[in-house]
Amino acid sequence: MLQRIQTIWIFLAVLAAVFLFVAGQDVIISDQFPAITIACVALVLIGLLSIFSYNNRKRQILLNNISIIINVLLIGVLAYWLLNLSGGIDFPEKGIEPVFPLIAVICLCIANLYIKKDERLVKSVDRLR
Repeated sequence: MLQRIQTIWIFLAVLAAVFLFVAGQDVIISDQFPAITIACVALVLIGLLSIFSYNNRKRQILLNNISIIINVLLIGVLAYWLLNLSGGIDFPEKGIEPVFPLIAVICLCIANLYIKKDERLVKSVDRLR
């Protein structure tokens, strides 16, 4: 069912990936390989697949864990980019790009908690039958 609370948390993680895609257009890690763009598109697709696989909670948890791993890798890449970015006290050029994957990781962890809670509820109802 799409009206569950974990759907909202997963949707917020997808929105964070979209915001990273929009804000991360100036992030240049490599000239030939657009890593941030590919990761954002993958996160949006995995998040939407996770939202619409509400019948299979184990797959939903697996997809969320994959998204968490990709977001943690993005945090590392963006932190590396920020440390190598020029900027000073007079004119800082540092961005807020690493904040979006961090928000997504937090939202996905909360969604996994609610999915596990639903799984326990379904198992307890099955025991009563």
